[in-house]
Amino acid sequence: TQSSGSSGINAEYGEDGSFDLYTIAYGIRNCTHIDRVLQEAFRVLRPGGRFMCLEFSDVTNPALSALYERYSFDVIPVMGHLIAGDMESYQYLVESIRRFPKQAEFAEMIVDAGFSVVDYENLSFGVTAIHSGYKL
Repeated sequence: TQSSGSSGINAEYGEDGSFDLYTIAYGIRNCTHIDRVLQEAFRVLRPGGRFMCLEFSDVTNPALSALYERYSFDVIPVMGHLIAGDMESYQYLVESIRRFPKQAEFAEMIVDAGFSVVDYENLSFGVTAIHSGYKL
């Protein structure tokens, strides 16, 4: 099999319909073409196979959202600098989370890739969410 890293381009991971489960955690937001990653997941799943994605998401509680936003931009990059000596990577982390589609929009992208019974569950008020769908 071939892999081109996180770009999601020409990343063939198996034969058509060769997997029962396709999971990705905290990585799909870093892919250049999320739609292609979702199409590839659909391609390699068997009928009845399940796609599951754990990813940072959009905080749904307005009060917590404002607090989390401030924490994300004012604390996380500084902590990255102090602990890892790398403020830029942690700034990128926060920015990539903000650019990632909100829960309902990402769910629609999963549907557009061909999945059925698509749903998501917010964890920690939406700081992260688990998205799932089935290839029927």
